[in-house]
Amino acid sequence: MTDQPTIPLVLAGITFILTVVWGQPLIRILRWLKVGDSIRVEMPDRHISKIGTPTMGGVMFFIPVILVTAIMNAVTLLGLKPGGRSILLPLGAMVLFGILGSVDDWLKLRRKEGVRARYKFLIQIALAGVVAYGLYAVLEVPHLFLPGISGEIDLGWFFIPIAMFIIVSETNAVNFTDGMDGLAGLISATAFATYGGIAIVQGQTFLAQFCFSLVGALFGFLWFNAHPAQLFMGDIGSMALGSTLGIVALMTGHWILLPIIAIIPMSEVLSVVIQVAYFKLTGGKRIFKMAPIHMHFELSGWSETQIVQRFWLITLLFSMIGVALAVV
Repeated sequence: MTDQPTIPLVLAGITFILTVVWGQPLIRILRWLKVGDSIRVEMPDRHISKIGTPTMGGVMFFIPVILVTAIMNAVTLLGLKPGGRSILLPLGAMVLFGILGSVDDWLKLRRKEGVRARYKFLIQIALAGVVAYGLYAVLEVPHLFLPGISGEIDLGWFFIPIAMFIIVSETNAVNFTDGMDGLAGLISATAFATYGGIAIVQGQTFLAQFCFSLVGALFGFLWFNAHPAQLFMGDIGSMALGSTLGIVALMTGHWILLPIIAIIPMSEVLSVVIQVAYFKLTGGKRIFKMAPIHMHFELSGWSETQIVQRFWLITLLFSMIGVALAVV
């Protein structure tokens, strides 16, 4: 276990304060740039009031995390002390996937259509391939820990395609989850806190610090994203969070618990896959009233606040189960 387990929690407080402090100026800048979000025409009428709300708000938690991580790891990142460079991988991936998301957001704002799905998917696969190789060959992260089984399970080169699948799938899972005020932020913060706790138990100091820096920054973002939201994170935020969550899970070796800890994003992406497949197989029939699944519940009569709070409660419960399994 890390010698200073309180440091990650202190960092969470620092990034929270930094995010809250610069939140309002950022919102004014986004409004000045006229980066207002648009709403799908088939969405419930209550979402009409959200048209024009600033998007691309993911940059709000990007900057504090990058700043705090750079300061905390300055000595090690410069090569003067070993250990801290491992955090460059999740930090760099967060930035790269965020750039991809920002391009997608910007194109949606300017021409109502983002990066084409096939191109976006291919770029995600390429980025995930680079990251997976880095995890395997450079960082040599543990391949797999199973609950109740002592020791690491070596997957060999098979680890790379598994890691690519996890990173790409989690990127899109969190992206689908980002559809209601506070939903993706709360779910992601809980998942990062869970894996941050696992990293503390493992003694992965730098990874724990990075996770809790993200948790604090996400709480600061939620200060403005809670219902009624003053801004949305956009693809720049959701893609970055999803990919980084997958990478963090892989770095702990407990990626097998990701479907439990991140049960809501997994449910969201599965609902889309099931809906599309059933629609094509039946010639136009649907299982859900609308996908992702949070929209099904909204069309079933649940309020936006009820959905977010209930989904978060489910996440908290399954995250506790995930931690229990990780420390067995």
